[in-house]
Amino acid sequence: METNTAISTFKSGKMEVNIFPAKDEMGKAAAKDVSEAIRELLEKKEEINMIFAAAPSQDEVLKYLTADKSIPWNRINAFHMDEYIGLEKDAPQSFGNYLKERIFEKVPFKSVHYINGASSDIPSECEKYTQLLMDNPVDIVCLGIGENGHIAFNDPSVADFNDKKLVKEVLLEQVCRQQQVNDNCFASLDLVPLKAITLTIPALMRAKYMFCSVPSKFKANAVYNTLYGKISEECPASILRTKENTILYLDKDSAYLLNTTQ
Repeated sequence: METNTAISTFKSGKMEVNIFPAKDEMGKAAAKDVSEAIRELLEKKEEINMIFAAAPSQDEVLKYLTADKSIPWNRINAFHMDEYIGLEKDAPQSFGNYLKERIFEKVPFKSVHYINGASSDIPSECEKYTQLLMDNPVDIVCLGIGENGHIAFNDPSVADFNDKKLVKEVLLEQVCRQQQVNDNCFASLDLVPLKAITLTIPALMRAKYMFCSVPSKFKANAVYNTLYGKISEECPASILRTKENTILYLDKDSAYLLNTTQ
């Protein structure tokens, strides 16, 4: 892969921030860094565990990751970080189906663990996925940031930096649901599910490495608050500033509110 083409790089707290001319360069750079982290970890461990976000913000990252022939996928266990409750199992908007199409069935993972949002027993599904995460401690998280600053489906109203749960059922905020329409995932707001299963913030923050890709002008306010607002559940992504080995990747659209001369 090519050298990092960032037009600006700086630190916000412990987090590194890289801004790229466009979404494609952003995704290529993120995939390169993820690949390097995978290989570094596998020099010391027989297998690793990765959590993937499902969103248009991840399209280029996943495209370049799956094209990377140097990654030993058969030594990686794959998880995803959230799922709608109540969609049909074959619904294209299902996050499991998004990831199945773009990465889970494109490369030979050692194992893939899906969250079943169509389960008739959501509390049991949360418990089952919690146990999987406890048995397979996370090494790498590939994530994005929502328009309201959420990470996974931890909207401000349900986010808890000290959550005692690793996986939980949540009610989605309207801003979050509207984002799914803005992203062309649903035709209208009334089609977006009201509830979801999400990994909590402590579950994500357990990872050694976090790679956060956030393109689009719709994310500019959330990016600004993530970097310059107070660290609080009012902008859940602000917690990323407290974590070592975390990199935020932006394009010019998502970074347009920032002071990039730092």
